[in-house]
Amino acid sequence: MALSLNSSALMLQVSELAERQHYPAGALYVVATPIGNAADITVRALHVLALVGRIAAEETRNTSQLLARYGISKPSIAVHEHNECSAAERVIEHLHNGERIACVSDAGTPGISDPGARLVDAVCKAGLPVIPLPGASALTTALSAAGAWVSGFSFIGFLPTKAKQRATQLRALANHPLAIVFYEAPHRIVETTRALAEAFGNAREILIARELTKLHESLHHCTLAEGPSWLEEDATRQRGEFVLVVQGAPEKEAADDTHDALLGTLLEELSVKSATRIAATLTGAPRNALYERALQLSKLGSEDEGAE
Repeated sequence: MALSLNSSALMLQVSELAERQHYPAGALYVVATPIGNAADITVRALHVLALVGRIAAEETRNTSQLLARYGISKPSIAVHEHNECSAAERVIEHLHNGERIACVSDAGTPGISDPGARLVDAVCKAGLPVIPLPGASALTTALSAAGAWVSGFSFIGFLPTKAKQRATQLRALANHPLAIVFYEAPHRIVETTRALAEAFGNAREILIARELTKLHESLHHCTLAEGPSWLEEDATRQRGEFVLVVQGAPEKEAADDTHDALLGTLLEELSVKSATRIAATLTGAPRNALYERALQLSKLGSEDEGAE
């Protein structure tokens, strides 16, 4: 009983800390919500969600169900990828009337591979305040469990669904020295891990993070060569939402592949010979080496196109 009383007193004290802060009227509050575990909501987020006049939500039904778990009910405005610009006008109108509005996505932090960024742009351009509330994010959750090989990172999000476009983007990232973070859906996860191994080589480390913070969460460290087969060994490993963290390019790889991004872009429109000539002019690199690399990239591109 003493522990329960102490816990209740602590929660009351923390809630009072949130209540004492200043929450300007006519402001958009960008609120992170849990990515799976409903207990991962912050105290300040709960206070703001209860305080605002209405909520700009990616999917109003999902948000209503989440808020019901916290005993909160608010009017909502649907703000999703197909209507974000037009919905922003309605949000700004309410803000001009002095309302506080919270922006939330279905899960995690708005604007990170989720709607919210265009709404923030519009509100800022209207001269109104935007106030971010930090919280859950699949991106940072996965990175925190990746390990010391992630000293810096670049976030890509979802890759193109078509093989040729995906291969082109991955070629441009092949020499990137920082860890690279991708999101992926279950029906493409095996195909994507194969594409990563083809583009980056077999030796790099990958963290395959699945269903983060949820009941069936799993974190698997392996090489890019091992990733596809590990996923295929058990169909349950292919279910859920994925975050992939891939090790950056070792320094020794950079010398051979330095001009892949340029060559890949040129090869989309030109022959190997023409692409080589232009790349040599632009970079000053040896033409013979560029020609050999262009031949390799052209062959890879042809194989990807045939796989579509």
